[in-house]
Amino acid sequence: MSTTGAESEPGGDTRRLPVVGSYDPDRPDGSSPEPPEVPAEPPAGRASRFWSQRRVPSALTALVVLGAAGILLYDIAAVRADRAPMGWRPRLARELATRPLDDWLVVTCAAVAALIGLWLIVLAVTPGLRDILPMRRSTTGVRAGLDRHAAELTLRDRAMEVSGVHTCRVRVGRRRIKARAASHFRDLDEVSADLGTALNEGLVQLGLARPPALTVSVQRAQKG
Repeated sequence: MSTTGAESEPGGDTRRLPVVGSYDPDRPDGSSPEPPEVPAEPPAGRASRFWSQRRVPSALTALVVLGAAGILLYDIAAVRADRAPMGWRPRLARELATRPLDDWLVVTCAAVAALIGLWLIVLAVTPGLRDILPMRRSTTGVRAGLDRHAAELTLRDRAMEVSGVHTCRVRVGRRRIKARAASHFRDLDEVSADLGTALNEGLVQLGLARPPALTVSVQRAQKG
């Protein structure tokens, strides 16, 4: 605690002695040590999309590979034990040796295998979870996401607060937000301007890491 002290001498002279900080008897001059420096908070990091765990495709792929490998290993072990191989192995070897490459069955099986492989590659390199929008990261080690349906409801409520808006439909995508409103009074241009302002303010309050582009369209409500 910083204070200012006064000391009276016998001659009646009063001198003001500055005292800075609190007294520390362990230091030679009795002053307090310098306060420690507070380390700066590290940057929060980039807010990336959430990755899906792909449980169903992973389970299906694992089951297919496990079943095929199990059947093949059982047949190889049976042959090694001087037993007859399963009927499908000689038949498959004969078909592969005799069928031409332009046969419809070979082309169909190759196309199916290529499509399955392409599907697995796409699942491996894409994040998934398209319904969760990443939010801005203000704290290291903490990630937050907002469901797109919840964002639609929030923005629709903000739109309904605009004077003149009768109904409003909001669709939130990863790159674009489309708001279509119907107005039953006021000028359409004024309603569109107020609606765009309200939705932009609501979009800022959502705290998304990459706010989508906003598109607003207003039309006159049908009487009926």
